[in-house]
Amino acid sequence: MTQFEAAGGAAGEMGKGVKQRDKIRMTDDEIAEFLRGKHTMSLASINPDGSIHLVAMWYGFLEGEIAFETKAKSQKVRNLRRNPNITCMVETGDDYNELKGVQIVGTAEIFDDRDRMLEMGKSVFSRHVGPYTDDMLPAVEMMLNKRVGIKVNHTRVASWDHSKL
Repeated sequence: MTQFEAAGGAAGEMGKGVKQRDKIRMTDDEIAEFLRGKHTMSLASINPDGSIHLVAMWYGFLEGEIAFETKAKSQKVRNLRRNPNITCMVETGDDYNELKGVQIVGTAEIFDDRDRMLEMGKSVFSRHVGPYTDDMLPAVEMMLNKRVGIKVNHTRVASWDHSKL
């Protein structure tokens, strides 16, 4: 007996053609709650040679969408200026029955407007460093030095929560 068969549920049904997709899909509220958690996001852009450039990023929110800051001359920015298609994934879980995640497919909007940068920077800071107060403004401004913001305007979202099985 394999570990999947021993686990029962969906894991025991793997390879048997049982469709579990509708059972594991998260609601919009569940997706929003999950994304508000303190997670690292995997971000994929397309290199000039067509290969995938995949990196891990901290993220925040801007205008209701996932957003992050990065060095203005980074490979991901060069890729997204050439081709704005972007895919992001946030995932947790070690065992099959714990897997939970969200994939966001969309287009990248690169910006350097100070007000939008600060709004996004405060969001990233408060989610990953600690609570933001006005005393933290110099730290956020330093974090944004020589950087641009990237907002992910989503076109498609997929989600999974295997604990629902």
